[in-house]
Amino acid sequence: MPSDYPLPVSFYFRLQFSNPKFGASDNAFQEASGLSVELEIEEVREGGQNMYKHRFPTGAKYGNLVLKRGFVSQGSKLAVWCTATTTTDFSRPIETFDVLLHLLDASGEAQATWAFLDAYPVKWSLSDFRAQENALAIETLELAYSMFQRE
Repeated sequence: MPSDYPLPVSFYFRLQFSNPKFGASDNAFQEASGLSVELEIEEVREGGQNMYKHRFPTGAKYGNLVLKRGFVSQGSKLAVWCTATTTTDFSRPIETFDVLLHLLDASGEAQATWAFLDAYPVKWSLSDFRAQENALAIETLELAYSMFQRE
């Protein structure tokens, strides 16, 4: 039997921002998604009757890191950063932070860690309000970043 059993579960994770001003509630999310990278390809046609195509890699393309949590109504420095960034007039540079996502084992130790470098918010949304449902208000935060790497 392989030594990495039991396999890690996806519901036990911890998020960490490099900004020390963000409090514990700013790091608490119920969902993290969007960990994806793909190699972009450029096609170049070669002349002649057969029109052969060469395919060349051009670079990595990353998706946004999407974070979801129950709505935090007050005292969130993360919310202040998101508002300041998404409503900017670009008179000042956008403030970026690194984000660490740790996949944890049963004892709370990190089994894998991904670092999202130079992250900044590009979208914030709040779930719909529906009087006929008994549901939490969920806020969604999308972060763009320059790259991610597994540490």
